[in-house]
Amino acid sequence: MAERIKTLRLILGDQLNHQHSWFKEEQENIRYVFMEMRQETDYVVHHIQKVIGFFSAMRNFTEYLRERGHAVIYLKINDKKNKQTLPKNLKQLISEYEIEKFEYQLPDEYRLDGQLKDFCSDLTIETEAYDTEHFLTSREDLANFYKGKKEMTMEYFYRDMRKKYDVLMVNSKDPEGGKWNFDKSNRKKWYGKPEIPHERGFRKDVSALLQEVEKAGIKTFGNIDAEKFNWPTSREDSLSVLNSFCKNLLVHFGDFQDALHTEQAYLFHSRLSFALNTKMLHPKEVIESVICYWRENKDEVDISQVEGFVRQILGWREYMRGIYWKEMPGYRRSNKLDNQNKLPDFYWTANTKMNCLKHSIRQSLDNAYAHHIQRLMITGNYALLTQTHPDEVDAWYLGIYIDAIQWVEITNTRGMSQFADGGIVATKPYVSSGSYINKMSNYCKECHYDVKQKTGENSCPFNSLYWNFLDDKREFFKDNRRMAMMLNMLDKKPEDELFRIKERANAIIQNPEKF
Repeated sequence: MAERIKTLRLILGDQLNHQHSWFKEEQENIRYVFMEMRQETDYVVHHIQKVIGFFSAMRNFTEYLRERGHAVIYLKINDKKNKQTLPKNLKQLISEYEIEKFEYQLPDEYRLDGQLKDFCSDLTIETEAYDTEHFLTSREDLANFYKGKKEMTMEYFYRDMRKKYDVLMVNSKDPEGGKWNFDKSNRKKWYGKPEIPHERGFRKDVSALLQEVEKAGIKTFGNIDAEKFNWPTSREDSLSVLNSFCKNLLVHFGDFQDALHTEQAYLFHSRLSFALNTKMLHPKEVIESVICYWRENKDEVDISQVEGFVRQILGWREYMRGIYWKEMPGYRRSNKLDNQNKLPDFYWTANTKMNCLKHSIRQSLDNAYAHHIQRLMITGNYALLTQTHPDEVDAWYLGIYIDAIQWVEITNTRGMSQFADGGIVATKPYVSSGSYINKMSNYCKECHYDVKQKTGENSCPFNSLYWNFLDDKREFFKDNRRMAMMLNMLDKKPEDELFRIKERANAIIQNPEKF
């Protein structure tokens, strides 16, 4: 007869919170369950490093719990008992162990939230949902903050969060350093100096896990060096990345957070997003660690470096999650610009003559990583300028990046990157010609195309695509005051020049593989 367990607690792959109150309670008659499921590997095609990263982190967390005396059920991907979906696995376990109560932490994805609510509504036993105890806001806080306001400008939410949590504040009311935002100090181009410290490594061999994933027949894409996997998949790893960032990279993070370079995949970025989004690290401890290091090293680290980092976590990350829960489920279908084109095949191969796209996509395929400007102003910019359907863009971004979970991916993609929400997140589309890319990177230096030319076979595709996009969407943006200057410049272009621009742009859109 199976062992009698009173309570079954579900932990999802992005709920690896070592500090959760669950683990501080009396543990008698409680068992935790983790599942590696085709339901989660197959709803979109994922990068192989993303699948390995999540499975590895889940297994490490399981061992952490077992070492501390917690009872755990772990269904591996090829386990014969694994039914490969949440409802089927849970139903089987509840029956097998004669469970009297089912508990879970609130999922961060609308899809899973609905699935678990439906599952619980069909159960005859008691159920209860708990907070993940990770985010600094509730699902509803952002909606309540902007209630009655016409625009949801992130800056005001960020300032409120600074005051609420007394982060970089003087007397709880004034911003430390005299300014709320040092963004204008964070736009430097990196020319090879200052030198970037050697990457902090904790490489591990995941060959055995990779064999399990391959045996399961999971469809993935991207590349992996299984003997030198270099993403944090444990609490110890995650703290190591955090400490290394503070000691080695924070000093120039703000300066070069928007910079791009062919020889540097990470520059001064922290690479903490996967550890944060799986909850191995708490945002508050990350913010406090960075500020604490700065206070002890003010002679070396300027406040502009720290504020730029804090803004991303305390402001942008919480803001995007709030937008997600405010606007879903309709947000996933938003396509206000009515873009319909397919994403070019080179997004899966990096086989393009456009140097910026080749490097950004190759880096993404090799590392399951690209920083926010590569995502926004290279791959995202091109997808929007070529008027790609946001469903296609969503699937690619959600699959390729190790830190991509829908709550953060879709708001950044449909909102910030593709303007598919019509202006909920951003007040104007983040599009540019080749000039911005040239300003922030060395990508254009060795490119097949000439960034200074707007038309002709040798011209940078971003140049013609940019003006063509503005012309095609001018009706949509005619009343947008932030677009007025560019539309005015468009109107001043000679008819024959605009004809050549649009001819070039349409050739690129219709035959992207030639470029």
